[in-house]
Amino acid sequence: MPLTQMIYASQPFGFDDAMLAGILLDARRCNARDDVTGALIVRGDMYLQLLEGPKSKVEATYERIIQDDRHVNPVRLLTHEIDARMFPEWSMLDDPAKSWVWSIAEVRGGAVERFSAGKEALKFFQRLAASRADTAG
Repeated sequence: MPLTQMIYASQPFGFDDAMLAGILLDARRCNARDDVTGALIVRGDMYLQLLEGPKSKVEATYERIIQDDRHVNPVRLLTHEIDARMFPEWSMLDDPAKSWVWSIAEVRGGAVERFSAGKEALKFFQRLAASRADTAG
């Protein structure tokens, strides 16, 4: 069965650690149920999330996410078919590498809007997946 990979960006609404914990708990529960895997990168005032799985499940997950009032301004950056998952073991990986991506000032200055068809976003997740592979057993 073909798989779909989607990347979107959004901005937190009232972000704090408790909110992030709630988002991750909800994502992991729903994604495990729906056979969706992925990763969430949180930087400054931006979420960058990769979802992967069966197309109908990824689309349904995104539709549920954009209704969530814990963030605003969702922008789909990339959607394409893939042969294999980038994060097969993770219902939702939380990226703790706070130094990646952009600063708050860069986000406010339009870094998200300057993405080239999501390819730059995909590079962030490829680096994250590679770093996880480098540290695996």
